[in-house]
Amino acid sequence: MTGVTNILLFMVSCVLTHNFIFSRFLGCCPFLGVSKKVNTAASMGLAVTLVMTMASVITWCIYHLVLVPLDVTYLQTCSFILVIAALVQVIEMFLKKTSPALYKALGIYLPLITTNCAVLGVAVLNITDELNLGYAILNGLFGGLGFMLAIVLMAGVRERLETSKIPEPLKGFPISLISASLMAVAFMGFGGLA
Repeated sequence: MTGVTNILLFMVSCVLTHNFIFSRFLGCCPFLGVSKKVNTAASMGLAVTLVMTMASVITWCIYHLVLVPLDVTYLQTCSFILVIAALVQVIEMFLKKTSPALYKALGIYLPLITTNCAVLGVAVLNITDELNLGYAILNGLFGGLGFMLAIVLMAGVRERLETSKIPEPLKGFPISLISASLMAVAFMGFGGLA
């Protein structure tokens, strides 16, 4: 296979086969919390994609240019969390200033990107999988796009479920969990394509 083919397979794999929500089960809190409306879900997905991409670049550089040379790699998790928290604060201030409606719509879930394990997960996976900087950026970007795909699909399903006849005990969160599990099974099917 050529280098371009490997890169394309890696990008598709980040979105479908190794989807952070449906395959790695990371980031489920905002996935279930913000996926009630498609617009809000798409905005949250874009914010997470931006943070994941930027965090991938910065954490990779910090690990390889600071932590490894100083032989303090045990500070990896602490430094990664600090970077992610700072990025989220910058994005939160930007949204508050430029798009107050979106800032209000995302509500408490925007600061929760700081503790979104998918964001920390991509930073840690970039190091444990020994990805170079280019692949780390692609992993962050396309992992975030996979997160956005999952949350937007779930929002579409949940909007549709609001107008559907559902037995009373399954209304609300139970049917959301059932829908998410069926979507996860469908995404796991992409693993068979390899």
